[in-house]
Amino acid sequence: MSEAAFEEVSVLSSIYCGEGEFQLTQQSAQDGLLVQINSTVGGERGLDVRLLFHLHPCYPSCPPAVSVSSTGLSRTQCHDIRQKLLDRAAALPPEPMVHQLVEWLQQCVEVTENCRGCEEEEEEGREREKEEWTAVLSLDHIRSRSRYTGLLERWTQQLQLSGRLLLGRSILVILQGARPSIKEFCRLLRTVKVDVDSSGKKCKERMMKVLTESPASSPGGRGLQGFVVTNYKSLPELTAAFQEINMTDVYQQIRPSLRD
Repeated sequence: MSEAAFEEVSVLSSIYCGEGEFQLTQQSAQDGLLVQINSTVGGERGLDVRLLFHLHPCYPSCPPAVSVSSTGLSRTQCHDIRQKLLDRAAALPPEPMVHQLVEWLQQCVEVTENCRGCEEEEEEGREREKEEWTAVLSLDHIRSRSRYTGLLERWTQQLQLSGRLLLGRSILVILQGARPSIKEFCRLLRTVKVDVDSSGKKCKERMMKVLTESPASSPGGRGLQGFVVTNYKSLPELTAAFQEINMTDVYQQIRPSLRD
């Protein structure tokens, strides 16, 4: 080991002289030195971070290896901090650098903590996307019933949705499932030629309307299963169809939009 390395270890033991702050865990001419420094960082949170520096026999001509652990940070965050310290060490001149790296740890943790907040927001967003949603769509017309209903059923299967097609004076599609899947279903309706117009030419469902869209009121106890086509002849029959699947409240929301 170089004299500079031993001098640095001596200085570090003087700087980090609090109880449990510094420990020389290994000293070997063949394997080098293992220095453990326990530091409290992260401002008000006061995170305890343990740094283990492996000073190779050729140190400081080559940067140290670094290990990071903390009970207050996730494994991913510790890995991120370690990589930042290694990158910093590689950018420094070949001279004793452990103290600089320990001081720079504060900045690493602050950046990681900020990222953690972003990650938590992203995770919340992903969880919201997994929530069960209910949507009711209104279709303008169905002329090619076989083709149209076949596509609707196929899309619900592909998107892992449950659905019900209600055919009567108003044509309604009730969907339950993940919100992104419902949005994709709506996109397909507007962009794929699902029906034929009055002249018999294939056409898209440009007149589709989303009457209501909201989180399902009873996750895990969904009223729909698979894809079912139901015909109704009157508003009382339509009301009964919604009651059958425990969606009377949904029916009350869309009732003003329906044709009498």
